[in-house]
Amino acid sequence: MNTEMFQTPMEVAVYQLHNFNISFFSSLLGGDVVSVKLDNSASGASVVALDNKIEQAMDLVKNHLMYAVREEVEILKEQIRELVEKNSQLERENTLLKTLASPEQLEKFQGPGTLL
Repeated sequence: MNTEMFQTPMEVAVYQLHNFNISFFSSLLGGDVVSVKLDNSASGASVVALDNKIEQAMDLVKNHLMYAVREEVEILKEQIRELVEKNSQLERENTLLKTLASPEQLEKFQGPGTLL
């Protein structure tokens, strides 16, 4: 898998979920190749073991996704903080410029759809 095309861990996780298979889960669980036999000779213990492996793999995927989501949320929170700060700065600058502008200058900018 070429992860260079993904920009966030969330995108990698979503890609992995869309393209998962038994070997993917197997690699997550330590490299053991899981083989499934579709015959009636499988014992109850092997079915339970397979169910446990699948459950472990799903838990691992869930944990990976939760980590990726938390990381993405933190990035977005930081971007929101930066945008709020920039917005406040621009509002202060706008107020200052309006107080320093002459009435003629203000008239040039007043028109339909212009907020002052």
